[in-house]
Amino acid sequence: MDVALVGIGKIAVDQHVPAINASPDWTLSATVSRHGSVEGVPAYTDFAEMLKERVDIRVVSLCLPPVPRFEYAKAALLAGRHVMLEKPPGATLAECHELLAIAKERRLSLYATWHSREAEMVPAARAWLAGKTLKRMHVDWREDVRRWHPGQEWIWEPGGMGVFDPGINALSIVTEILPDPIHLTGASLDFPEGRQAPIGAELAFAHPKGAEVSAVFDWRKEGDQYWTIEVETEEGTLRLLDGGARMEIDGKPAEAAPDDALSGEYPRLYDKMAALVKEGGIDADFSPLVHVADAFMLGRRNTVAPFNE
Repeated sequence: MDVALVGIGKIAVDQHVPAINASPDWTLSATVSRHGSVEGVPAYTDFAEMLKERVDIRVVSLCLPPVPRFEYAKAALLAGRHVMLEKPPGATLAECHELLAIAKERRLSLYATWHSREAEMVPAARAWLAGKTLKRMHVDWREDVRRWHPGQEWIWEPGGMGVFDPGINALSIVTEILPDPIHLTGASLDFPEGRQAPIGAELAFAHPKGAEVSAVFDWRKEGDQYWTIEVETEEGTLRLLDGGARMEIDGKPAEAAPDDALSGEYPRLYDKMAALVKEGGIDADFSPLVHVADAFMLGRRNTVAPFNE
C-alpha cells in the first residue's frame, strides 16, 4: 500500500521512514513538509495539492505537532483516506472524537497510535498483572528535553504539552497494562517562567480497589534517561524498565530482551495499521490523553526557573 508521510521532522526521520522502508506492506510514495523531505520520494509542501494529485495514495500518516494535526487529519478523512496519527492523537479530546466520528461515518480506518505500548515487554506485563491484586504503582519518567526535542519551540506553546509529550508515553503503558481503569485526582505542574507548558509534573490517581497510584514526569534529567514503572501487588512486584524494553519480577529479569528492544515499536505500529486498513478497522483509544487533560484541569501551577535551550 502507498502511504504519504506528513511532517518530516525528527520522529519521522528516526522512526517512521525506517519502519515504512522495512515493511513488506508499505511504500513511502509522498511526503508533505515545509522544510523536510526524504531522498527519492516525491515531496510536496501543500497537503491539499498532494491529496488532489495523488489519488493513488490511500493512507496518510501524520507526524505533525498536535495543534495543526486536526485540520490535516480531517482533510485526509474527507478526501477518503485512511489516517494514522502520531501520539498524542490530537491537541484536544473534542477534535479526536470528531475525527473518530468522521472515520466511522465514512467507513475509513483511523489509528491513534501509542508507540510505547509496542515496547517489547508491555504485553508480558499486562499478562502478568491480569488477576493480581494491586497495592501500589509508581511511574518515574525522566528525560532530557534538549536531547529529544532540540530547538522545538512548539512544545512550550499551548497545545505543545511540555513534559506530557513523553509523559503520555508512560500513561499509554499504564492504561494498557492495568486490569482496572484509574482516574486522576490531583496534579502539581512546574511551568518554567515565561513558558506555556510544564517541564515537570507529579500526578495522583484513584484506583477502584484502593491501590496507591502516582507518577512523576521530569524533562530536566541529564545523563542517563529514566523510564520506569513499578507495580507492587499482593503476589509480587513488577518493574518495567527502559520504557518497557525490560521487565523484572521481584528483582529478577522476567526474560531476556534484545539489545534493541525498543526498535520494534514503529514497525509494529505499521503492521497494525496495515491490518486495520485491510479489515476496515478503527483503533482509537484516547484514555492516555484523558489523563493529560485532567492534569491540566486539576493541576496546581508552580512557576520554576526559566528554561533556555
